[in-house]
Amino acid sequence: MENPFSDNVNENEVVEGGSDRIAEMIFDAAGPELHADADEEAPNETAARFYNLVRDADEPLWDGCENHTRLSAVLQLMNIKSEFNMSVNCFDRLLVAIKSMLPKDEKLPESFYRAKKMVNELGLNYVKIDACPNHCMLYYKDNEDKASCDICGHSRFKPRRELLTKGKAVPFSTLRYFPVMQRLQQMFMSSKTAIHMTWHADRMHRDEDIISHPADGEAWKHFDRTHPTFSYEPRNVRVALCTDGFNPFAGAGAPYSVWPVFVTPYNLPPSMCMKQNNIFLSLVIPGPRNPGKNLDVYLRPLIDELKMLWNDGVVTYDASRKQNFTMKVGLLWTISDFPAYGMLSGWSTHGRLACPYCMEDTKAFRLQNSRKPCWFDCHRRFLPSNHPFRKQKDAFRRNTYERDEPAERLTGMQILSRLQELAQGPSSQQFPGFGHDHNWVKVSIFFELPYWSTLLIRHNLDVMHVEKNVFDNLFNTVMNIKGKTKDTARGREDLKVICKRPLLELMNISEIIMMPKATYVLEQRQTRDVYQWLKLLKFPDGYVSNISRCVKLDEQRIYGMKSHDCHVFMQRLVSLAFRDMLDKPIWGAISELSKFFRALCAFQVRSNDMLSLEDDIVVTICKLEKIFPPSFFDSMEHLLIHLPYEARVGGPVQFRWMYPYER
Repeated sequence: MENPFSDNVNENEVVEGGSDRIAEMIFDAAGPELHADADEEAPNETAARFYNLVRDADEPLWDGCENHTRLSAVLQLMNIKSEFNMSVNCFDRLLVAIKSMLPKDEKLPESFYRAKKMVNELGLNYVKIDACPNHCMLYYKDNEDKASCDICGHSRFKPRRELLTKGKAVPFSTLRYFPVMQRLQQMFMSSKTAIHMTWHADRMHRDEDIISHPADGEAWKHFDRTHPTFSYEPRNVRVALCTDGFNPFAGAGAPYSVWPVFVTPYNLPPSMCMKQNNIFLSLVIPGPRNPGKNLDVYLRPLIDELKMLWNDGVVTYDASRKQNFTMKVGLLWTISDFPAYGMLSGWSTHGRLACPYCMEDTKAFRLQNSRKPCWFDCHRRFLPSNHPFRKQKDAFRRNTYERDEPAERLTGMQILSRLQELAQGPSSQQFPGFGHDHNWVKVSIFFELPYWSTLLIRHNLDVMHVEKNVFDNLFNTVMNIKGKTKDTARGREDLKVICKRPLLELMNISEIIMMPKATYVLEQRQTRDVYQWLKLLKFPDGYVSNISRCVKLDEQRIYGMKSHDCHVFMQRLVSLAFRDMLDKPIWGAISELSKFFRALCAFQVRSNDMLSLEDDIVVTICKLEKIFPPSFFDSMEHLLIHLPYEARVGGPVQFRWMYPYER
């Protein structure tokens, strides 16, 4: 492992977060006593070093100083250095100047090297691993000394300038890896967090049917039953992994994509679990291009660490019990938006086979005129066998009854078996039958974890993005927003081919193509009333952002609505906005959709309620299929039928969606 305080460390990356927050974390860790009685175990070497840092944190910068401790002063100076891109020489000279202004008994480090060495004990050290800029491989372990990529042949280092013959070679791309082991250990070393790390095992269960935490879900319980040795020790940690790409230069408009990877421990109670302090940055995958299906290349160091923490564990000091124990870690699932879902799972989320639950047993098809995949009339098969919708041959696809049963939900072992068969085929960049028989593009690196194939949920569908996409499709279509509505001329041409709805088909009047107004589209006067109503809306502080700022009355448009704005609009406002403007059956179906999201996003859910919701959402989608054209139904509308299952098995969506990470 590379020394994080060697000369090749970038000065801008020493401190993660603000200095005040880190100092507070260390002060909180001073809870456990630093001595052991006869019946107590002494802290192990790692814990002892950490407690030494706690003592340094409590030591004033000089005798009588009330504003700063030694550690808080160092962290604040390091943060300033990082923020203003200060050189090492400048920082050293600044330290000399500050030390000359302080009393003689001051305890400020004399150089940047000493300051970094002190901060290293925080567990914020990281490893820099060079990578191929084409996302082919890491220069890691056996490949550490190579000078070019084994796959594409790209050089590892940038060419040296003729005048600069000395100095270290600069790599084209570098992965930053923050090990999670030390940070998980520190959660047990602090008395304020250690006592909560066994909350899931110590709490009293009042109602077995209520699910308020992933520990109440069937996925957690199944994991415990399958791996009793792991679950026997309640201090073993269960974590989730999340990743998403963002552009750090969005203001400048430069195309760039950086992918941070976060790890979140689930042992904590609901009030602490998803707090920012308990979400750990693990990897910073460099840009400027999206890693795509090669995301596994960058996950290699983290997967190796997770395998070590599962197989061997690490000796950790529990400050609440004053004991040393072997802590092991298990990864429960991943959290991501739908495109990243394909990058993590290996099942491509594009095309006709995008659904990772239905897989190849889907009834999705491609629209000839709109030229996109469509999930229209793919949901009657999920209805009970005697449901009247199954027999309505002209309400959905023309002259079509539904007799098929729902698609089988495959287990992890079945998926792994299929992948092993595909991997044994001809060596090529794409598995045979891709896009027709399956949508697999790779064998995910997560299957290297010994327990991964036994999990009930391996990758979560992100309710945040699904809800936003469904709301956008619904609102833009009902409000007939040009360029965004799903009710287009090409969509009407597809409707004529697929459905029996003559009143909605395009009309040719004097060689002019006319599109009849649909009952699910508001008139211009009604849309103006909706925008004026939205412009006057007022909300309590902290409930939602000011939606009225997004409304442009002169353009009859809404701009800049964030995901949470769509979340509130979908669950609280959409039924009110369209209540007196749409026909009752249409408004009723939209209201049922709004009610579905409210029930799904509750802080506490019941298993029986989620089972009922699985049945209700299928009926609701079928009602919408009888109203809207086939072009309205993309993969987001289809994924709704799988969300109640994940809530019942995995727990409330607040622990499995992207809001905490994107914020």
